[in-house]
Amino acid sequence: MKLLVVDDEKNILKLYKVELEDEGYTVVTANSGKEALELFEKENPDIVTLDILMPDIDGIRVLRQMKELKPNIPIIMLTAYDYRDDFSVWVSDAYVVKSSDLSSLKATIKQIIEKGNQ
Repeated sequence: MKLLVVDDEKNILKLYKVELEDEGYTVVTANSGKEALELFEKENPDIVTLDILMPDIDGIRVLRQMKELKPNIPIIMLTAYDYRDDFSVWVSDAYVVKSSDLSSLKATIKQIIEKGNQ
């Protein structure tokens, strides 16, 4: 199972990569919206975690472009801010508030995988 983790904070990318690889996932990281879209096509991930606030292309636009390319790809919006009232994030498959405790993210990834295997 390959994950594409997108966040503009390099320390968060390192943490997520280590933690998710410990769970047995292959993890590819992107530090910007532009890099995320390039890796999305090149790496063909099974699941994407996507930060909303990024300096180049915001996560909502990246989400829309990814869903246009692969409508069935599970995308988890990952942010420190509450965007649940923004209808755009409803296109995503899940919404997780960022934390250094990744248990919520890990549980969400497992739920998505289990749902896909049914």
